[in-house]
Amino acid sequence: MATIRAHEFISLDGVFESPSWTAEFGFDPAMGETLAAITGGSDTILLGRTTYEMFAPGWRDRTVEDDPGAPFFNETEKIVVGAQEPSEEWAHTTLFGAYDADRLRELKDARDGGIYISGSGRLVRGLIADGLLDELHLFVYPVALGAGERLFADQRTRLTLTATDVYDNGVVHHCFRPAG
Repeated sequence: MATIRAHEFISLDGVFESPSWTAEFGFDPAMGETLAAITGGSDTILLGRTTYEMFAPGWRDRTVEDDPGAPFFNETEKIVVGAQEPSEEWAHTTLFGAYDADRLRELKDARDGGIYISGSGRLVRGLIADGLLDELHLFVYPVALGAGERLFADQRTRLTLTATDVYDNGVVHHCFRPAG
C-alpha cells in the first residue's frame, strides 16, 4: 500500500489558496531540503485540477539547471483529480476524474511507495476527511491574510504532531499524522 504525503503552504489563519503571498518571505534553502525529503520515495504525484493547471506551465519547461526539483515534477507520473478536464497538458499525466474516495482508496491500495501531493487544498481536505492521508506537512507563513479559502474550513480534524522545523525566513514546518 502506498503512503500519501501532502504539503501545503498556508498562512497563520489557514489560507492555502493562491499562494503568491508567500513570495515576500523568500524561499529558505532548508525548506527545499525538507521538501526533497517529503518527495523522496514518491513515484506518483496526485494533484487537484486547479493546482495542476497552475503547475503545468510553471514546471513543464524547467530543467534541473533552473530548479533541482524539475526532473521530479516533469518525469514522475501525475494523476489529476477533478470533475473537469484540465486546460493544460504536461507529460506523464493521467486524468482520474471527479473526487471519489473509494477509487482513491483502490489507487492507494494498488501501489507501493509514495504518492505526493503539493497544494491541492480541496483534494487534501477530502483525503483527510476520508482517512486517506498519511502525512500532512504544513509550511506556516508568518502572516494572517484575513480572507481566502482555508484548509480546515468546515471540519474538525485531530492530528498528531511528529516533527517541527523553523526556517530563517520565519516559516515553520509542522509534520502531522492522523491522530489515532
